[in-house]
Amino acid sequence: MTIHEAKTHLSRLIRDVEAGETLVISRGRKPVARLVPIAAEHRRFNALPNLIERLDDSFFDPLEDFSPYLAAEDPT
Repeated sequence: MTIHEAKTHLSRLIRDVEAGETLVISRGRKPVARLVPIAAEHRRFNALPNLIERLDDSFFDPLEDFSPYLAAEDPT
């Protein structure tokens, strides 16, 4: 598929890629790009265990300026 065709039919191409297809886009006869689905990210708990070595005790102190946000909560 050419760049012009890809621009013209981008919405359809995105649907096709979401369905699992891989598409190649060419400039003339030379392939220059590939549209591929993005794999779902799987997050792991504690994936970066050394990122935070120790939390300061003040981390758990109440936030003094947070009360206006709590007052704005809708109870419904």
